[in-house]
Amino acid sequence: MQAVLIFAGQSCRFRPLREKSFFPVAGTTLVEEQVRRLKQAGLNDILLVAGAHNRNEAAARFPTLKMVQQEDLTLGMRGALLSALPHCNNEPVMVVSGNDLIDSSAYETLLMMTRKMKTGGAILARKVKEYFPGGYLTVKQNRITGIVEKPAPGTEPSDLVNIVAHIHVSASSLLKALNEVKPAKDDGYELALDALMQREKYVAVPYAGSWQPVKYPWHLLSVLPLLLPTNRKPIIHGTASVHPTAVIEGAVIIGPHVRVFAHATVMGPCTIGEGTIVANNALVRGSSVGKNCVIGYSTEIARSVLGDDVWTHSSYVGDSVFGNNISLGAGTVTGNLRLDEGEISSVIDGVQLPTGLTKFGAIVGDDCRLGIHTSLLPGIKIGAGSFISSAVVIGTDVPDASFVKNGDTAGSLIIRKNTKSAPAPAERTKFKRGLGK
Repeated sequence: MQAVLIFAGQSCRFRPLREKSFFPVAGTTLVEEQVRRLKQAGLNDILLVAGAHNRNEAAARFPTLKMVQQEDLTLGMRGALLSALPHCNNEPVMVVSGNDLIDSSAYETLLMMTRKMKTGGAILARKVKEYFPGGYLTVKQNRITGIVEKPAPGTEPSDLVNIVAHIHVSASSLLKALNEVKPAKDDGYELALDALMQREKYVAVPYAGSWQPVKYPWHLLSVLPLLLPTNRKPIIHGTASVHPTAVIEGAVIIGPHVRVFAHATVMGPCTIGEGTIVANNALVRGSSVGKNCVIGYSTEIARSVLGDDVWTHSSYVGDSVFGNNISLGAGTVTGNLRLDEGEISSVIDGVQLPTGLTKFGAIVGDDCRLGIHTSLLPGIKIGAGSFISSAVVIGTDVPDASFVKNGDTAGSLIIRKNTKSAPAPAERTKFKRGLGK
């Protein structure tokens, strides 16, 4: 059995963060974790399907795995499989989406179900109680008869949602079906599946384990607890320095050359990346902090994901996701709870979407600078390369490469093109050398 892991998409819905497949969380990435779980299920023959934008990074992280590049990204999964299946001969294949994080037991169950099948295949199915904006399976006596993509709420054909972990007993049959369909949009794979299901038996394999789709940037907040460490006692690298008055408690992993200053607290589950400083009186809890960050004096980081080279000072960052090379001026805070404590929404492509979260702070792209006393309202996204002036309350999303300051009237903002760029992380080492002295 060959696993085909597809992550060639350009992560348009993940903005302002860089592409999601290799966004660091708790010392790993989404694709690395999926590869680990596939191997744990016994699937060692893995073919990666990357795009031109992430192929080099994939090659660097998986030098021993086979990989192809999807030639036409506009064709969606059909395009990915048209590029991949010619390399699979006629052996059974498991098609896995890079957008879904599931347990390794799901792959094992799929393998068991299809071990004696000569044609057709199996699709992982999740029973849902509430509406999910995805594909629903139509099933008759456990045989799948079709997939209905994103039916209107109340018109779902069943309570079974399609999770893209699919086994096809014949790679050549799938390839033939993909070549025969003539899709009007990027639903070519679904059309090919429908055609196959009319002439071959595909079964639904129920799955009740953990499942986290990753489409939007706030989904990383739900992925975070799944990837944080579970060790009973802190694991502290031998090169790390922890002050005697600091508190390190619970499932904590502290990386090489980390420095934890006096009276700081790190509460697990939590990971602190290589070269990071946790300064005096700082509190980090339930979070993933990347490499070479400075969690400055009296800062609190709670249930958040921070990339590399993030600097804070007397800040509060709660239930947020930050990219790389970000600096927060003293007093900058993220609001993460509505006054009515209701569900927080966020805008994607001009459409306001419910996030399913009642606690959700901010999403901040790479290379941003936020001035002193900046306040971010719940669910706000700051585009990459943006600068925010001091004492600004941000209540609307900020496009990439923007400069934002207060307007002439109370509560108004002036948003214009940013003419400056954030210094590279290497240029800030002179400041870091003096910390703690």
